[in-house]
Amino acid sequence: MSLAGIRARLEAAEIAAGRPPGKVSLIAVSKLQPPGRVAAVLDAGHRVFGENRVQEAAEKWPAWTARYEGVELHLLGPLQTNKARQAMALFDVIHSLDRPKLATTIARLADELGACPDLFVQVNTGEEPQKAGVAPGEADGFVAECRGLGLPVVGLMCIPPAEEEPALHFALLAKIAERNGLAGLSMGMSGDFETAVALGATHVRVGSAIFGERPGPGG
Repeated sequence: MSLAGIRARLEAAEIAAGRPPGKVSLIAVSKLQPPGRVAAVLDAGHRVFGENRVQEAAEKWPAWTARYEGVELHLLGPLQTNKARQAMALFDVIHSLDRPKLATTIARLADELGACPDLFVQVNTGEEPQKAGVAPGEADGFVAECRGLGLPVVGLMCIPPAEEEPALHFALLAKIAERNGLAGLSMGMSGDFETAVALGATHVRVGSAIFGERPGPGG
């Protein structure tokens, strides 16, 4: 696949869902990708990218954001509180707000810095113990807590269990977002983003289908 191929699939999914083409944000997940591949996607005009680790993003993105105008960088992976200041300087959007301690840290830093990235609350829709995210039953309370801190929560994010039907999880996330008055839905990856679009996704996260498979440890 390629950037053009994924864009075509995304547009077709939007049309099939009765949604205006171009409304769903395509996040090109560039984690662990060789610099040449990322630069090629930048050269093709794409500007929305996602990274999983603060340190990796800090090592490679400042040079690209200086060279290419209009880059929008999204943090998709877990965020440690001791990396929050660095993340807030690097990223335009953080998709992994998942616990009260992180919320209070971001709120304190936002007050100090006078700015804050847009935030998605991560919901662990499958209630998997190894995954980050608030449980579905705790999402309403956590969103209210974040709003009480003055945080710019714009939506919800989820990563469904690999062995379960993703549509069930996307529908659950959409229901939680709707009752909390949140417009943003970060859901859907390379293998299931058409399903996510049909169920209301506003942001889809696609990596290997755009860039190719990530190199192995020796690659």
